[in-house]
Amino acid sequence: MNGVIDADTHISEGKEMWKMIEREMYPRRPILLSVPEDTWYGKRDAFWLIDGEIYPKPAGKGSFALVTPSAQKVQEGRKDSTVSSREMTDIKTRLADMDRLNTAAQIVYPTLFLVYNTKDTELEIALCRAYNRFLAQACAQALERIKWVAVLPLQSIKESIDEIRFAKQNGAVGIFFRGIEGDYTLDNPHLFPIYEEAQKQNLSICVHTGCGVRAILEMFELSRNHTFGHTRVMPLLAFRDIIANKIPEQFPALRFGFIEAAAGWVPFLIHIVRRLQKDKFRFGSSAEMFREYRLYVACEADEDIPYIARYTGDDHLLIGSDYPHSDPSREDQFVNAITVREDISPQLRQKIFCDNPRAFYAL
Repeated sequence: MNGVIDADTHISEGKEMWKMIEREMYPRRPILLSVPEDTWYGKRDAFWLIDGEIYPKPAGKGSFALVTPSAQKVQEGRKDSTVSSREMTDIKTRLADMDRLNTAAQIVYPTLFLVYNTKDTELEIALCRAYNRFLAQACAQALERIKWVAVLPLQSIKESIDEIRFAKQNGAVGIFFRGIEGDYTLDNPHLFPIYEEAQKQNLSICVHTGCGVRAILEMFELSRNHTFGHTRVMPLLAFRDIIANKIPEQFPALRFGFIEAAAGWVPFLIHIVRRLQKDKFRFGSSAEMFREYRLYVACEADEDIPYIARYTGDDHLLIGSDYPHSDPSREDQFVNAITVREDISPQLRQKIFCDNPRAFYAL
């Protein structure tokens, strides 16, 4: 696999995915609903009904925006991608989009699973299994160019381990986490069997923006708070907890990535950890810590990347387009945006585009 690796893209989950739910759980599959455009939801007028609740909830407390389902009027008229490429029912079209964006490979993350969706263990298992099997089949059509990150039913450790093994056998390169999962921060020993199996299968721990705690989700309102409090900062919390509790030392081959939260926070969090550990901070530099702890962070094209690299080291930054979430922003043009920057050396650019994501995802 050569060329630019887009380290953070997404699927917009569609109806075809939910056809893969097992027969006994099929009556509880997500159902597409729509409402008139003159409600307070406006053009975000379509949702998934899951056990009596709507996802996404576009307004009010606990609200958030997602590009799924594609039937929302706010998604109409997009020129950056088609519904079939977003939902990964037409892989040829998605590959054409990749060519247009000058990327050789994509790593695919979920959309619906960016937010907490159920406390029901059986339903969570069914949703995760359907997602993973759909992604396995879709990505198999372009195995050298599209890889995926698995979602786990973390309310069941046994089922999660089974899903990790399925994922590894079917082309996955990582395990999806939000910064906190239910009752557990990511340093909690409850999750150690997951980390152990991920390490055994050579799959990365991918901490992506998102909210895995319903109580946190319900504190915020999209129109006032956007997504900062309940999604954007979550990988930062996980970074602090994982490093402060020395989780990488307990799993010496496991890689940890922090995705879609930018990277400008790295110096701040390192400062926090240094102060916490005081004379027990055993690394000569933060770059040494990133190297020994196998840490990776996804930066954004308009950040002060050379400054951030002083803290992470050149070998631990990567970048993604957020395709197809990126409309109407131009984050999908990250290749051009990085290439024209004179403050980023060709060597660092090569690492961010190619070498580092290849190392993190073990491609």
